[in-house]
Amino acid sequence: AHRRFEALHREQAWDGDPERFGAAAAVLAGDLCLAWSAEVLATATGALPAARREAGRRVYDRMCTQLMGGQYLDVLTQARPAGTPEQSVERARRVIRFKTVHYTVEHPLHLGARLAGGPDELVTALSFYAAAVGEAFQLRDDVLGVFGDPQVTGKPSGDDLREGKRTVLLALAHRSATPSQREVLDTLVGSPGLDPDGISRLREIITTTGALAEVETMIDQLADQAHDSARSAPLVHPAGDMLADLVGTATRRVA
Repeated sequence: AHRRFEALHREQAWDGDPERFGAAAAVLAGDLCLAWSAEVLATATGALPAARREAGRRVYDRMCTQLMGGQYLDVLTQARPAGTPEQSVERARRVIRFKTVHYTVEHPLHLGARLAGGPDELVTALSFYAAAVGEAFQLRDDVLGVFGDPQVTGKPSGDDLREGKRTVLLALAHRSATPSQREVLDTLVGSPGLDPDGISRLREIITTTGALAEVETMIDQLADQAHDSARSAPLVHPAGDMLADLVGTATRRVA
């Protein structure tokens, strides 16, 4: 969103800094969507029993709080020194849990379950499923952020590298890199002026260190865990099949 608003500013030759305008407009758009989501939830659940509405509202409030915490943790991780490679991998996975797993998969499923009056054992089972598919989804997103086709993803090539996002992919590459490769990673990752040649060098390091293959293996393992959780969850047909199908949608996507 910030890139689209930035492009609009440039196309219209408006005053001021296009990047600041883009960032400000995108933040406001997010604020607007958050307010609308609360309105939609209140409107859509108006006919439900009060106990179910209240249970759903508690899930929604927790989701909003944890999402903001996860987003801040993401920003904080980019600002702080990377530390040891092992810490970086665990730190990146922690960001995934708070920023992506809870918001993208777990809380939406909990919300539906609570509004439908689902029992606690169902909510617990959905958490196991969400933990696996949510992390796999974000790991796929990280891969696409480095290797994805801009014409398909809609994001500039290497944008995650240019922004210096501390992903699991980069943490694994840093851990296995040679001293000379690590120097290239430290120099180029997060450079605003990163050009196509620099992106190519970083992609080569990520591949030759085995980081890309390791992340792909992690995605496959998490997808298997998610499939097992979906099949064993106490769900009526065809809900389990739908959750199993969602695993493929989340992990095999190209955009």
